[in-house]
Amino acid sequence: MRTSRRSDVDPFIVMDVMEAARAAEAGGRHIIHMEVGQPGTGAPQVAIRALERAMEAGPLGYTVALGLPELRARIARLYGEWYGVDLNPDRVIITPGASGGFILAFNALFDSGDRVGIGAPGYPSYRQILKGLGFTPVDLPTAPENRFQPVPSDVAGLDLAGLLVASPANPTGTMLDRPAMSDLITATQDLGASFISDEIYHGIEYEAKAVSALEISDDVYVINSFSKYFSMTGWRVGWMVVPEDHVRVVERIAQNMFICAPHASQVAALAAMDATPELEANMDVYRANRTLMLEGLAAAGFTDIAPPDGAFYVYADVSAFTDDARAFAAEILDQAGVAVTPGLDFDPVRGHRTLRFSYARSTRDIADGLERLTKFMAARR
Repeated sequence: MRTSRRSDVDPFIVMDVMEAARAAEAGGRHIIHMEVGQPGTGAPQVAIRALERAMEAGPLGYTVALGLPELRARIARLYGEWYGVDLNPDRVIITPGASGGFILAFNALFDSGDRVGIGAPGYPSYRQILKGLGFTPVDLPTAPENRFQPVPSDVAGLDLAGLLVASPANPTGTMLDRPAMSDLITATQDLGASFISDEIYHGIEYEAKAVSALEISDDVYVINSFSKYFSMTGWRVGWMVVPEDHVRVVERIAQNMFICAPHASQVAALAAMDATPELEANMDVYRANRTLMLEGLAAAGFTDIAPPDGAFYVYADVSAFTDDARAFAAEILDQAGVAVTPGLDFDPVRGHRTLRFSYARSTRDIADGLERLTKFMAARR
């Protein structure tokens, strides 16, 4: 049986690394996981208790496509609490994870063949979702001096239907400040293109609060999720905020593609939004891990990095050690028992010279992993 041309998307290399790590663990080895951007904590306890009560009260069926009204209202209130933005809850749409949000946004905004700019390095699934839906991803090679974030000159004169940015970014953890975000939105709109802001790592910041695109313009799409700050990766629930005249457009697509986000996950997500003490305790772990990581990677010899403003990643240039980051990552896993992600996932052109290290797990794991990396690099030299 034939397959479609649009199905010819690249593999998600980090998932291959996870499988190699799993196989090593099945063979009896203890592996430190620095490859995957998944919090080591589970959903907040209040979220689990809320779902238990809801399940005891009766069956959980479909919700309306836009999501539970009370969850949409609570998310709108979050924008007032975090950013001082007065947001109409009608503009909030609950999605099956951020990935569902990207699918809805791309289908709502673009036609077949449209060119959409994405920064490189960047989250690999942007590129693959766009390709799979019949759109054309356009990699914008970002510069170290711009902390691997796009700038207006990167899009000047390009034929683009849209630009997608992430701040804090994956894999670098770097952020756009308000002037930089404003300049990018203006440059994109001057092209007649749509602006999509991936804000999935908001809440996980260290020295400054991340800027939401909604602080600058209502004529943007914003996508977020409960996976990272709210520690609910497997629950597959996120949200998007769209201009008021786009709500019905997205609703029609969501009705047909997804029906709704999982009802159970929406119930848990609503409760999780008021789990601030537990969530801030998680942040204390990330802060400690970030300090350990920046110091420990430097001690091991990984010094060419962009210090992260948010998220829980460090992106390192390893060209001093290898020109094949995928083989280097395999060597680290085999000899040090530490799983890391080669940069080819994030930058198909330059990623053979980079690795991403995640510090989302426990502080004990991070300390152990850094000790192993230091010994490995010393032996390798």
